[in-house]
Amino acid sequence: MATAADWPEVVDLRTRVFVHEQGVPPEIEQDERDAAAVHALARDDDGRVVATGRLLLPGDGGTTASLGRMATDARVRGRGFGAKVLAELHRQARLRGVEVVELHAQVTARRFYERAGYAAVGEEYEEAGIRHVTMRRRLGCEQTRPVRPSA
Repeated sequence: MATAADWPEVVDLRTRVFVHEQGVPPEIEQDERDAAAVHALARDDDGRVVATGRLLLPGDGGTTASLGRMATDARVRGRGFGAKVLAELHRQARLRGVEVVELHAQVTARRFYERAGYAAVGEEYEEAGIRHVTMRRRLGCEQTRPVRPSA
């Protein structure tokens, strides 16, 4: 779990990935929801933050949370750091009574989320100048089956 002391490194990683690498406008990369979110991170062997993500809990007492701001340093992609962060966010969500997690996946990361049990819900769309698809997953003890769209 990320602490306040980790925040500068989290911001640095997110800025490098989203703003510099992907061209997301800096004014929308961070928002007021960061303060209330549950943040997770992974460090490499040298202690650098190399992956992060955040969980936004439902404010209405519901059981569906949003996951986002998943970022992994380009130098370590494919080495499991992002999966570690995702697993920790799922764990934190379950601890807080969340049953379903929804996210806006960049289309290039769709397979990553499918491997983690997510299913696409709806069509692709553009967000911050990048193609996305909404994905959803039901959480459970050993849940790997994706949530299917409602009829």
